[in-house]
Amino acid sequence: MRRDVLDLRQFYASDLGRAARAMVGRKVLEAWGDARGLDVLALGYATPFVADTRHAARRVVAAMPAQQGVELWPAGEPNLTTLVGEDSLPFANALFDRILVVHGLEESPDPIGLLREIWRVLAPAGRVVVAVAARNGLWANSEKTPFGHGRPYTRGQLAELLREAELEPSGWTRALYVPPVTWLAGWAEGFEQTGSRLWPGFAGLLLMEAVKQTFAVKPRGSGARVRRVRPLLAPAPSGAPVSRAPASHLPRAPLERGGESLSLVVGSARRGSNGDGAP
Repeated sequence: MRRDVLDLRQFYASDLGRAARAMVGRKVLEAWGDARGLDVLALGYATPFVADTRHAARRVVAAMPAQQGVELWPAGEPNLTTLVGEDSLPFANALFDRILVVHGLEESPDPIGLLREIWRVLAPAGRVVVAVAARNGLWANSEKTPFGHGRPYTRGQLAELLREAELEPSGWTRALYVPPVTWLAGWAEGFEQTGSRLWPGFAGLLLMEAVKQTFAVKPRGSGARVRRVRPLLAPAPSGAPVSRAPASHLPRAPLERGGESLSLVVGSARRGSNGDGAP
């Protein structure tokens, strides 16, 4: 079962959540640069990490799973978020140049189905970065944070999952070396600098970049129908409340191949609330 959007908002409003936002957001910025002129999708609960990208990118859309809920984002501006079904994203094929997935894969009831939808909406030259809790990290063992829920992954497990969905891993990195203890949040920067050198295997988060495989795509049958997906729930205007809807009603920068910094080019709604990724 997914964490509720209110729980996620509360975490990213805490000292520990702000530290996580800074550490992971830096990795995304290193990977994408400012994503100038690109179309960006933030899937799951990824808004805390694309705030710095929003003004340079041509388009930024935040899609949040129905089981989780959705919030208005960004605060005080036209809403850029929408509620989606994981197996039927309401976007055209090959629409996005960059996709960031955070709090999306670990608690998904069908991770392969979700990744195949990501494949569908990713542009042929696009790149996706998937962030998951690392199986051997401290954060996966702490239920006080959102990363302590759902399925954590090793690097090999995540790479295999991506390949099964026709996404080819092209780079990876780690983040969140600070232990998930509130009073250590102020030391997050120091842990991040020393952790990658002294105990790289104990990072809390694994980020993997993948590109779209197109050479292996085959038709599913001579008479196969192409399903057209259209959004059944339009984003609410900024400031308006959004109500939870059942899922059944919903339709060049571096990532290192073996190191700690990004070294290849990457790339329910409930009781309406306002937030900028984190309040």
